[in-house]
Amino acid sequence: MRSFTFAYGSGSVSFELDEKNILGVLHGNEVPPLSDIPAALTAALEAPIGAPALREWIAPNDRIALVVSDMSRFWMRQDLVIPALISYLYESCGQKPSNITIVVANGTHIGGNEQELRTLVTDAVFDSVRVVNHDCRADDLVYLGTTPHETPVWINRIVAEADKVICLGACTHHVMAGYGGGRKSIVPGVAGLQTIRHNHAYSLDPRSLVSNPLIGNGVLDGNPLHEDMVEAAAMIPHLYCVTLVMNADMKLAEIYAGHYLTSWETACRAVDRIYRVSVPRKADAIIASCGGFPKDMSLYQGTKTIDNIETGLKRGGKLILLIEARDGGGPEEYFDWIRNLLDGSIEKRLRESFTVPGYIFFLNCEQAQRYQIYLLTSIPNETVAPMGIHAYNNMKDLLEAAQIENDLLYVIPNGSTVIPYAEEA
Repeated sequence: MRSFTFAYGSGSVSFELDEKNILGVLHGNEVPPLSDIPAALTAALEAPIGAPALREWIAPNDRIALVVSDMSRFWMRQDLVIPALISYLYESCGQKPSNITIVVANGTHIGGNEQELRTLVTDAVFDSVRVVNHDCRADDLVYLGTTPHETPVWINRIVAEADKVICLGACTHHVMAGYGGGRKSIVPGVAGLQTIRHNHAYSLDPRSLVSNPLIGNGVLDGNPLHEDMVEAAAMIPHLYCVTLVMNADMKLAEIYAGHYLTSWETACRAVDRIYRVSVPRKADAIIASCGGFPKDMSLYQGTKTIDNIETGLKRGGKLILLIEARDGGGPEEYFDWIRNLLDGSIEKRLRESFTVPGYIFFLNCEQAQRYQIYLLTSIPNETVAPMGIHAYNNMKDLLEAAQIENDLLYVIPNGSTVIPYAEEA
């Protein structure tokens, strides 16, 4: 028997597996973390991709909107980067604190309180620079026009009226947009609800109630959701991007800066290099952790791991996933969609009032049809049973129920940073 300890919430869970059943223990490809983050950031800003050095791009009296990710993406640890970026704006760009506003790209999420904002940007930055939450329902959003994909683009007023906009985000695989970060800082990050809903509705196949086959993890070519996001970001005339890439241990490993699209595309290639792992075959079962809190703070966040690792699992296979889900489903509406699932109205509601939590709920139900999903979680089994998911609060009971004694399996300690690619068709 072989012992494993997986991150779970803020703690861990230990269990044993029969070593003869293990096809492999999968980790992302090894890349060392940055030893000097401020120096790495400065190097990226001084030698950007597809754009001038940031100090040449910004004039001293420019009004700067710095768009940063919210607490749901705090795993990227922007608090280790923002102070260095603010210092660069002061020292190399001649900026004053009064010219800078940090806008938290909440998308459809509810903005955090003061303590959360201080955590995001650090106390020192919060006390010197204005920090505001984006509200997708605000009544002062600015209309920029309509994309070729027919999405009306409404944007946060501070961002729309800034002389220069800098987006700070992290790149990782994303089941809808192909990859996170970059243009996602604008849509959905600081966009209006109408804009977000129209863009994200491309996640559905227009012909039937299934996910759009044109979207998916790592898919950019022909992905209408991604293309629409790029079209929306292009409406902001002075846009600069700083993209963080985490290694397989969720430590900051690489920083890219410059043109909002080309520099971010370079980060996408880095993410593939780090996270994609070749495997000889698809497994009968996969056991994985999301990497602990905040990756497993809710089903909405934690099930992103399924999007990553399902490429290594046979259809009908067993997926054992550790998601503490201290915040339950995540957005309040997530579990509200069970009613529409049970009464058959889910397609009507999704098509008429598309929301991201609604789609993620629907996607999780789709995944439960493709695989046997067993969750170690704080969520009661009766809550997720209508979705086709089996929930347990004890790992021993879960493993007994899953009956993996004769299954060949992959073990993935951190499924948020691993994308298995089977060599077999």
